[in-house]
Amino acid sequence: MALAPDGVVPDGEWLALVRGPEGLTVVRPATPDDADRWAALFEATPHGLDVPGMLAAVVGPIAAAGIPVFVTSTHDADLVLVPAGRRADAADALRSSGIAVDAVGPEHAAG
Repeated sequence: MALAPDGVVPDGEWLALVRGPEGLTVVRPATPDDADRWAALFEATPHGLDVPGMLAAVVGPIAAAGIPVFVTSTHDADLVLVPAGRRADAADALRSSGIAVDAVGPEHAAG
């Protein structure tokens, strides 16, 4: 969900909060009422900030397959979200590029 720049952090469970000049973005587990569902692809192994190309290696094959992405990052890892209906396609694109995909995460609402 997207909130105004001065938006209050919502109660409840959430995965990521990002406050930028344009507003507050909240990534949270999806509810049955959420029409806009995204599936999370988590990195299994944390990486340092000094390791170049980690996110590009994941996003590149997904983008080349024509699949939209929404990304947020922590200090240790990146959270890549794809439309829930395309998660199998995204996993296939990653596998085809040589990236191991063990499991695809649960659905989330983002915006």
